[in-house]
Amino acid sequence: MQNEYANNYRWVILLLLFAATTINYFDRIVLSFLIPEIKKDLNLDDIDYSHILSAFQFLYTFGFLIAGRVIDWLGTRIGYLLSILAWSIAAGMHGICNAAFCLATWRGVLGLTQSGNFPAAVKGVAEWFHVKDRAFATSMFNSGSTISSILGPMIITPIFLLTGWRMTFFVFGALGILLVLLWLILYKQPSENAAQLPLETHDKNQYSWKAVLGFRATYGIMIGKFLTDPVWWFYLFWMPNYLSSQRNFDLKAITLAIPLIYILATLLGLVGGWLPGFLMRKGWEVSRARKTTMFLCAACLPVSATAVLAHNPWVAVLLVSLACGAHCGWSANIFTLSSDCFPSCAVGSVTGMAGFAGGLGGLLIATLAPGYIVTYFGYFPIFIIMGILHPLAYIAVHFLIKKY
Repeated sequence: MQNEYANNYRWVILLLLFAATTINYFDRIVLSFLIPEIKKDLNLDDIDYSHILSAFQFLYTFGFLIAGRVIDWLGTRIGYLLSILAWSIAAGMHGICNAAFCLATWRGVLGLTQSGNFPAAVKGVAEWFHVKDRAFATSMFNSGSTISSILGPMIITPIFLLTGWRMTFFVFGALGILLVLLWLILYKQPSENAAQLPLETHDKNQYSWKAVLGFRATYGIMIGKFLTDPVWWFYLFWMPNYLSSQRNFDLKAITLAIPLIYILATLLGLVGGWLPGFLMRKGWEVSRARKTTMFLCAACLPVSATAVLAHNPWVAVLLVSLACGAHCGWSANIFTLSSDCFPSCAVGSVTGMAGFAGGLGGLLIATLAPGYIVTYFGYFPIFIIMGILHPLAYIAVHFLIKKY
């Protein structure tokens, strides 16, 4: 009876992880929706805005190294709670700002504190879900990152029109505080519910940063994230500009195309999370099921790169949807590799290192490089680059992470 209760209660935990990830991404995208009004109100220019964005990306990237270790030290319940509380305060404090420096400061704090989301969520999945279900559970909570982009315009715009940009930040900050209260009430450690997963007795000191860096699997996961995270960030940052400048989409068409991309990406991502568990239930070994799924996801990216050659612009949109969906499936599985290869006491640290590598790749490959490549060579080479990064990452994962 207790095991049945724990087995059912894990879906409550997953719902909390999904809610946290969704709010995490809402707090990120509010600024991009409100920046035209903020720029007029505070007399900011594009350089100011770039500094504000850079503050977030820089501290978010390096915050992963700290956050992963802290989550392992404090545990999922307390570590995630503190992260949600801190980023919610930082999100709300955007509303008090009267200058670019203030916005950049709180944006940086937001990036630093939001870096705790994925190490904590992946660790939570590792503690509550069997290895056969972890990739699907990860794809479920990770879908919050796309759901927020789909629902964003419908939620943020009415709040802004009713209350103004400052109060909009306060509202979303308060939403995070509400989640903190729900987290305190609902989140429990697996041991409290006699979960069917065996409790681990690993010594945390055996999995310090230095010890974790001694495993080949750590480098496989980090390289995999470094090469593939930029693909997601590229399509996120550059698709509206590409559709406008290269496909002659007006604002109405873009408003239709971008949610379509994220809806299809969410659905395909869930399939990528479900497939390895399905294969394991058919008798496949964990390593074979995980790598086969990652191979299939990686194989979709060279196909999707042909979007740049498509004559019909909506075919290009569908191919980009394939790229984003395949990446979501890939992401669910590469996150799950952390719990495949390491005990739960080290999952936060490994996920943090992987997040740092992915953020660094995003800075170099998705933020800096495309501007120069598009300016001097057009979109063709950057689409090709985005098409080969996942296959390269799969090769690294395959050879650095042996059968387990």
